[in-house]
Amino acid sequence: MPENVESRLLSRVGWVLTLIVVLVLVADAAVSLFSPATLTAEMEATGFPAGQASLLGLITLACAVLYAIPRTAMLGAILITGFLGGAICTHFRLGEIGSPPQLISLLLGVMAWGGLYLRDARIRRLLPLHSSIG
Repeated sequence: MPENVESRLLSRVGWVLTLIVVLVLVADAAVSLFSPATLTAEMEATGFPAGQASLLGLITLACAVLYAIPRTAMLGAILITGFLGGAICTHFRLGEIGSPPQLISLLLGVMAWGGLYLRDARIRRLLPLHSSIG
């Protein structure tokens, strides 16, 4: 496959992954912002005050927006990774090892970086999956 065609295909797959991550994060943020009462039990079960749901929604939305914009996508991916890592750690602390929220957070983190890797040739050059040594 010619390099230009391969690069376009990788970029498209990367944008599909990016779109999925952004849609999931925006949907999560929307629930936190517009229906925080539905999260009261989950917030309290994880040790967070229910009143912080809106703040978490704003943080999630900011991460999603930064990740969706090509110029700030790297910052967005870093922030998403940190945010999702906190969610994984919270459930780990509660003894919910391998729980659906942990697995979803892990999957979203992998998809966020995978999408960025595939859609940005500069990152692929910086972090090649194969070694040119030997």
